[in-house]
Amino acid sequence: MYKHRLLAFAVALSVLPHAGYAATDDDLKELREQVRQLKESYEKRIEALEKRLQQTEQATGKADAAAAQAQAAASQAQAVAAQAQPAGRPAGENAFNPGISLILNGTWGNLSRDPARYRIDGFAPTGGEVAPPGRGLNLGESEIVMSANVDQHFRGTLIAALAPDNSVGVEEGYLQTIGLSGGLSVKAGRFYSGIGYQNEIHKHAWDFVDAPLASKAFLGNQLSDDGVQVKWVAPTDLYFDVGAEAGRGRKFPGGPDGGRSKNGAGSGTLFAHLGGDIGASTAWRVGLSRLQTSPQDRTYTDLDSTGTSVTNSFTGRSRLWVFDGVLKWAPNGNATQTSFKLQGEYFRRSEEGDLTYDSTAASRGTQTGRYASKQSGYYAQGVYQFRPQWRAGYRYDRLDSGTASLGLVSTGARSAADFPILSRYNPTRNTFMVDWSPSEFSRVRLQFARDRSQFAATDNQVFLQYIMSLGAHGAHKF
Repeated sequence: MYKHRLLAFAVALSVLPHAGYAATDDDLKELREQVRQLKESYEKRIEALEKRLQQTEQATGKADAAAAQAQAAASQAQAVAAQAQPAGRPAGENAFNPGISLILNGTWGNLSRDPARYRIDGFAPTGGEVAPPGRGLNLGESEIVMSANVDQHFRGTLIAALAPDNSVGVEEGYLQTIGLSGGLSVKAGRFYSGIGYQNEIHKHAWDFVDAPLASKAFLGNQLSDDGVQVKWVAPTDLYFDVGAEAGRGRKFPGGPDGGRSKNGAGSGTLFAHLGGDIGASTAWRVGLSRLQTSPQDRTYTDLDSTGTSVTNSFTGRSRLWVFDGVLKWAPNGNATQTSFKLQGEYFRRSEEGDLTYDSTAASRGTQTGRYASKQSGYYAQGVYQFRPQWRAGYRYDRLDSGTASLGLVSTGARSAADFPILSRYNPTRNTFMVDWSPSEFSRVRLQFARDRSQFAATDNQVFLQYIMSLGAHGAHKF
């Protein structure tokens, strides 16, 4: 409406020059009065609009201040709630639900020798899962992983292994402290020992289908024990940790299987690691470990000179030293495009005690004599990621059985032919692999190996493996 009045006023002014000759003084006076009234009316309206604008701006400022106060109050309430609830326990209706994941693993195998008869000559059988995967299609060992913070002090983890024979076992089940001061942590339950490098890594994170020969011969594939681990990480720029474990000794190289019925520990482990960076692209770590255990009646099966299957047992002391090292390279630390990993471990074990021949008297009667041995072995492997999602790797394994001192043989009570598996031999193996990982949750691997673990026999092995991870899964070891 205001625009219409302005338009009329403008029209009126525009016609004034033309109407000036006919207009009287009274007409001019009236027009001037209308102009004055119109100006006064618009000034009042402009003043009213300015007051409304000022009031609106003041109200908006108060609203902003109120919003800021409300936000500060909400932040303070969140801080109070965080202090009231246990640290490490997430808020919300899922606070008591652990993280759960499932690892599916399967293989197709083609082997020139029957894996059911696999053994490593020159070394006493460990009783562990040292044989390669079977022929044909096989569902490998799958894992169900559950983990969560218990409260502000403890975190719990359970890893159940689902074997192809439909059996279920506890691979790991332990509690671990959270936030102890000074870099200290304590783990208790069943867990993979911190000895060496490979032993703590779960199978689905291995760079090859199976474990190195040294791990099979000296640790029964992978050493897991019931016990306690104490570990300290130094607050230094150069990474340094040191730890100790006390275990039941329930598995090889301890024994018997399941551990001895005794008070106290059946095995002890010490380890230390040192690591750091070389520039922005290379990282390294080296470690030294020692395992000490005292097996009692640790048994294994062998064929004596008559071809009879006999059960022999060892009681005494076992000491194992492991030196490990790993080197990782990626341009500026970014491994998404290309990377390289060099890994190796050297094992040396000494054992001494009593060796009992034919403990079940299945052949020619039970006899016991002194036993001593010093054995060693190593592996070295390299894995190169030559393009995103694709890797290729090579591993070389070698063992040295040494010369075992058999009291029953030196006294003439038994011949060396009664202990064929302890004859001197140096097993070797060459392994090649290539794998494709379309994502961090899936991997498909092709592997070929020439395994000379047995006297005068070569086992050519071809495996096609898949590994699939469902659900949340924690980061892998360095």
